[in-house]
Amino acid sequence: MRVGWISLAALLAAVSFGAVSSGAWARTVTPLNTDWRFVRQDVPDAKDGEGAVPWQSIALPHTFNAHDVRALNDPQAVPSPNGYYRGPAWYRHALDIQPKPGQHYYLQFDGAALIADVYVNGQLAGHHEGGYAAFRVDVTPYLKAGANAVAVRVDNTKVAHIAPLQGDFNVYGGLYRGVSLIAVPDVHVDLKDHGGPGVYLTVKNLSDARADLTARVLLANDGKAASATVRVKVTDADGKIVATARRSQTLAGNTPVELPLTVKKPHLWQGRADPYLYHAEVTVGDDAVTVPLGLRTVDIDPDRGLILNGKPYPVHGVDMQQPGRPGKGTAVSSDEIDADMKTIYDLGATGIRLAHMQHPQRVYDDADGMGFVLTTEVPFVDEASPGDAFRDNLVQQMRELIAQNYNHPSIVMWGIGNEVRKDTPEGNAVLAALQTTAKSLDATRPTIYSHCCLPDDSPTALHADATSYNRYFGWYSGEMKDLGPWADGIHARFPKRAIGVSEYGAGGSIRAQEDPPARPPTTSYWHPEQYQAQFHEQYWNQMKTRPFLWSDFVWVAFDFPSAWRNEGDRPAVNDKGLVTEDRLVKKDAYYWYQANWSDRLMVHIASPRYTARRVREATVRVYSNVDEVRLQLNGESLAAQPVKDHVATWTVSLKDGDNTVEAFAGKDLHDVVHWQYTDAVTQ
Repeated sequence: MRVGWISLAALLAAVSFGAVSSGAWARTVTPLNTDWRFVRQDVPDAKDGEGAVPWQSIALPHTFNAHDVRALNDPQAVPSPNGYYRGPAWYRHALDIQPKPGQHYYLQFDGAALIADVYVNGQLAGHHEGGYAAFRVDVTPYLKAGANAVAVRVDNTKVAHIAPLQGDFNVYGGLYRGVSLIAVPDVHVDLKDHGGPGVYLTVKNLSDARADLTARVLLANDGKAASATVRVKVTDADGKIVATARRSQTLAGNTPVELPLTVKKPHLWQGRADPYLYHAEVTVGDDAVTVPLGLRTVDIDPDRGLILNGKPYPVHGVDMQQPGRPGKGTAVSSDEIDADMKTIYDLGATGIRLAHMQHPQRVYDDADGMGFVLTTEVPFVDEASPGDAFRDNLVQQMRELIAQNYNHPSIVMWGIGNEVRKDTPEGNAVLAALQTTAKSLDATRPTIYSHCCLPDDSPTALHADATSYNRYFGWYSGEMKDLGPWADGIHARFPKRAIGVSEYGAGGSIRAQEDPPARPPTTSYWHPEQYQAQFHEQYWNQMKTRPFLWSDFVWVAFDFPSAWRNEGDRPAVNDKGLVTEDRLVKKDAYYWYQANWSDRLMVHIASPRYTARRVREATVRVYSNVDEVRLQLNGESLAAQPVKDHVATWTVSLKDGDNTVEAFAGKDLHDVVHWQYTDAVTQ
């Protein structure tokens, strides 16, 4: 049986978080997400004990900013007109262990923003700068038999040499992803490769007859020099072994090895149409690591867009900020991430831009199994600091991003930055370094940069292999109709450069209803849901006729917190999402794209929340992907209307009081809204 997308993620979790070999000292990964103590302040000598301050008992994942900014339906939310807490906090955990000779122990932190200092039994074991990648700390020298005190100081203070320096999002502090203890034998797949699995699978040749690949395995020996046999086993989606390789190696320290493999009659990873996955298990001695494998090629063409397995692959979808929830911030569960990915899948999207930083591993696992194509990027946003330290930190974050995600077939591009707003020597130096780093680590994928706020051909836009643009005609400037002429113009000026649209969107509040809508001031509290829908209708109708735009990414999938904003839906929220922050309401614009993108038949009556009507003559608009829709008003059937460009339209006369409007298509498709009409003159 093939593994479905949800069970695929569960399978990968099982591989990552349990014993994976029958050997005496097999690798084990033990979650350490319960029984933590926490305090949101800097405590002198907290590495040694709690002291007299009031610590809380908490579980991971955890962020200390969950209630700092206004959040919908969060009874603990407090206003924060001056932003949110950015400073140090401490976490402590009691680790009971009996260290074994011949084993080494690492603490893995899946995300700690922005700076983490890890202490074991009062001694500094590790330091990490950067809030979005996993990192590991070798704690073997610091452990003792029995109880061990693990203390972690986490600080999300803005620091001049750590990216991001700023952005339209909150930098949530804390241990907001999981923590685990990894135990490995002396001879093992290297755990010090920037938080990655230590395995790189690269397709060298791909045809209908065969797939030739190389497995590059980073080996480590923390004991005496020894001879070990490295084995690679590739299994298909049914668990059948389809390729093997082995090599004996004398190990004294760290050694990379490469093993060739051939899969006959390969089953390709084809995006949403067929996201077929193999898996590769790498063993050395008693250690084992399993990684996903998707057989596919990617390229980008200035005229035809993304090329997947030699054929154009239309990429339309959404940007996604880090998964989050009101009252939880970014400390979300795997189930909540799965739910977000399913909402995007049901939209009919083929791609997702993961903005503006590395996302949780669950996102990449789900994308592999669901068939999304992804771009994923480092947090170089808005501005750069002068000097080498900032550049070096971003290069480190690029190395982590690629090392940890190299084997995901869903990733088609590495992002080197977003909206660097000044054309400065330091900014261009950082982009150049990120481009060089990405290409040196992965020659199989193009790079991308998301450009805004400077001329289209500014030097910042030209470092990456391709450029995508953040364009908001009809919202921040210009008119909606300007998008098409702009795209044609830049394509004509740079015919050999691949371009796309990495952001476009408009605010849309389910609390603001106006039909027909006027264009609102972007900084006002009135962002009509209808204007957002109108914006997306016009944008998509211009994009779909221009295949040279390799990507069309809506900003953004879900409303999200941004402390500096004071507009639209409510303070401290960016309301450009197609879905509300609490995930309870899909806005009209969501259904517009579903009608255009999804293969699943649907009908949706627009303006369902515009319930209090003051004009008797009303226009009913229905989004659908069927040929014809029938309508009933207060039980009376109206003439069926053809669906033109995914919209069917009627003009109806509402009666005084309550009105029921129902749309039907075929036998099973149905939607209903309830509107109340009151003659405003008589009130």
